Formats: sequence, C-alpha cells, structure tokens
Amino acid sequence: MAKFGSRIGSVGVGMGVGGGNGNGSRRDWTQIYAIYGISEESRTLIFFLLFHASLFGALSTLVLMYFAPILTFLEGTVITSSLPFPLLRFILGFSGSVAAISSICLLFAAGNVLNSSLALHWDMCQRVVAAVPDWSVVRTVLHVGCGTGVLLNSVAMQLKKEGSRGRVVGLDHRKGTAVAALRTACLEGVQEYVTCREGDARRIPFADGHFDAVVSAVHLSSIGKTVSGSSAEAVERSKAVGEVVRVLRPGGVGVVWDVGCSPDYVQRLRELRMEDIHVSRRATSWLVTSHIVSFRKPLETTETTHDLLIRYHQQHYNNDHRPLDWRTNVIIPSATVAANDTYISFTSSYN
Repeated sequence: MAKFGSRIGSVGVGMGVGGGNGNGSRRDWTQIYAIYGISEESRTLIFFLLFHASLFGALSTLVLMYFAPILTFLEGTVITSSLPFPLLRFILGFSGSVAAISSICLLFAAGNVLNSSLALHWDMCQRVVAAVPDWSVVRTVLHVGCGTGVLLNSVAMQLKKEGSRGRVVGLDHRKGTAVAALRTACLEGVQEYVTCREGDARRIPFADGHFDAVVSAVHLSSIGKTVSGSSAEAVERSKAVGEVVRVLRPGGVGVVWDVGCSPDYVQRLRELRMEDIHVSRRATSWLVTSHIVSFRKPLETTETTHDLLIRYHQQHYNNDHRPLDWRTNVIIPSATVAANDTYISFTSSYN
C-alpha cells in the first residue's frame, strides 16, 4: 500500500473508511444470503473451487491410506520399474502432499469468494456509504452497476435514516438484474427510496451535474471485458469514470469500491481535476486487492476540466442525445414484485 501511495503523490491514502459501517448495522451472512443471494458468476466459481478441492482431497487421502499398496503397484509397472525404490517412494509421498496442500488452498479460495460475495460485500458497502461526509444535503444518488442491490439498499437505508425525501437510482446494463434490485428493496422496506433502470455506465442517460452523489461497487472493473486487449479495457473504464464525473454536480461526492483498478481510477480523476481524492486501506476481495476511492467534484469547475468533459461528451454522444429526467426514466412505469410470497405493488411517481 505504501508503494501505491507513493505512486499517486498528493492523493490521500487511508481515508478512514476501513472501519465502521455506514448506517451502523451489522448482519450475519445468512441474513444477507436470504435477501440478496449470490451472483451466478460467484456461484459457478465457488462450485469449481469446491469440486477440485474435493478431488485433490480424495487423492491425498487415498495416497495416505493406501501408500504401501500403491507403492507396490507402481514398482511392478513398466514405466516406474526402472526408478530406484527411494526415489519412487519420495515421488509418491510428494504427490500426496501437493494434492493435500492444493485441496486446502482451493478450500480457502472458495471461502474467500463466498465471504466476498456476502459478509465482506455488505461490510464494504457500508464503508462506501460512510465515505460520503454529509448525507443530510444529499437528495439524488446514482448507483452505477446496482446488481442485486446491496449498495443500492444501503444508500436507501441511509436516506431513510436521515428522514430524507431523496432517492437513489440504480443503473445496470441487465434489465433482469435491475428488476431483482427492486425486489430486494421491497424486502428491505426501502422501495420508496429506490428507482432502477437499464443503462450503460459508459453512456449514463442523465443530464450533466444531476446527482449529489455517485457510488459504485465492483462494477467499473468489469466494463470492457468483451473488448480485446487490456489497453482497450482501460479506455472503456476511463469512459465510465468520465461519465461518473459528468453526472455529478459541482461539490458532489463520488465513491467507487472496486478490485484491481484503483490506480487507473485515481489517474483518471486527477486528469479531470477532481479534489479530495482518497484511497482506502487494502481489502482482499475475490482473491484480489480492492480499494475504496472517493473524490469530490470542485465547486467551481475550471476551464480545463470543463473543456475535458465537453470534449469527452462530444466524442461519445450523438448530437441528438438528450438525457432524460431520472424520475420519469425508470425501468418500468409500474412494477409488481414478490416479497415473502406477498405481492407488493409500487409506481415510479416521485413525491
């Protein structure tokens, strides 16, 4: 972390979001799983790791239990009969040890992915919420890549706690995921604070300076995965960061939790002349390093920053593109979702 801090120079490191929760609530992982479940990608990865851990575990157990018979069998085979007996014994013992260690490592990896998908994910989302200094002045929030709604609902809970009349908008490129986020909002009892819609983080369909705060959790790093080449992926992520800055009002706060790409985000934010850029302490999520990056958009946008945003906007938007008001731009005008076998109906009207 010290090396990373030295790379970004004057950017603050260790902003204090490493401890504590946004709204002071802690939950057991079973409660989180009951509401949000696990993504298909994480479920597949956990199954893959557990399957191979079981395979290596069974292999090491067989070597341990039947070491002498296996050794006798190998002595009689054509391939290994020419090997000295001590060397053959060492190879068999070493193979069993490697299999056992591999099984333990794979089990640890599966546990890390499970924890990252549930308890750690919840805890990091509370830290993202805590990174916004003053929720009393926040009325409009955008969550880029809302997924099943862990961070989305955490923000909504904070708005509810503050007694705010504001609302958080969840943006996701998959319509089905956005609908699932609406369902979890009902389960959390914050559906009146939540609106979801389908959209791309590289072309956020809202007007410039529309939101008081913009948050994201483990989403921007996945942008551009369909594009070949790491440099092309970095360009796509840079577009998304530029869009986050564009829709943030002057003086607004942006908070991004992501894996592996924090230095790129910091560099892009410095290019856009953002202020108060802070990077949290490291957290291991999904077997890789993750950080929370927060920043504030300057109250008085300099000419250089303004030119950068205008040029970016002209390069990536058609002239006839008109971002719509978020209050009239929900994913469906009226949604009916099921919660605990009871159908709850709500509309997109904004009070």
